[in-house]
Amino acid sequence: MGRRGDLARQALLDAAEELFAVHGIDSVSNRRIAEYAGQSNHSAVTYHFGGRDELLRALIDRYREPVSRLRAELFARLPAEPTLTEYLQCLILPVTGHIGSLPAPTRRARFQRLLATTPSTAAMLAETARSDESSKRLIAGIDELLSAVPATVKAGRERVMGRMIIDICAEYEARIDEGSQTPQWTALGYFLTDACAGLLSAPVSHPDFAGL
Repeated sequence: MGRRGDLARQALLDAAEELFAVHGIDSVSNRRIAEYAGQSNHSAVTYHFGGRDELLRALIDRYREPVSRLRAELFARLPAEPTLTEYLQCLILPVTGHIGSLPAPTRRARFQRLLATTPSTAAMLAETARSDESSKRLIAGIDELLSAVPATVKAGRERVMGRMIIDICAEYEARIDEGSQTPQWTALGYFLTDACAGLLSAPVSHPDFAGL
C-alpha cells in the first residue's frame, strides 16, 4: 500500500481508539472516524480495512502483538519451577509495560475495557485472547499450582482477576490523562501481580461456589 497508505491506516486506528474510548464503540460511526483522522474520503475505514469488524480486529492486534511478544520473552526466562507470582508477572507486566511505553496521552487501557464490556466486541476479544500460546501455557501452570482450589472457585477468581486488571488499568490511565496521577506503569504491574497472587491463593471458605 505504500507509506502514504500506512500513515492513513495509522491515523484511522488512532482516531478510532480515541473516539471509541471517549464515546463508546457502538456510538461512533465509520464516517466520524474518517473525519477525525483527517481523511476526506468518508469511506476510508472500508477502503483501508474492509469494514468495521476488520478495523476492530486491527485495533485488537495492535494491542495484542506487542503484549504477546513481551509475554513470550518473560515466559522464556522463567525458572524450571516458577512460583505463582512469577507466572503472574509474565501475564500482567507485559500489559502495563506496553501501555506505559506508548506516547501520552494514551487511551489503550480504556479502549480495552470497552472491548471487554461491549457485547458486540467481547466475543471477538475473547477469541483473540485464546490464540495467545504463552498465555495458555501460563494459565496452565497457574492452574497446576492451584490444584487444591476447587475448579469453580478458581475459575471465578480468574474472572475477577481479569476484570480487576482491566478496570484498574483503565482508571489509572484516566487519572494520568486528567493530571491527577503520575505515570508509574511498572510499579502498577507489580502491585497488580501481588494483588492477583493473593486473590488466587486465598483460603477457600465455601468450596461449593458454583462460579461466575
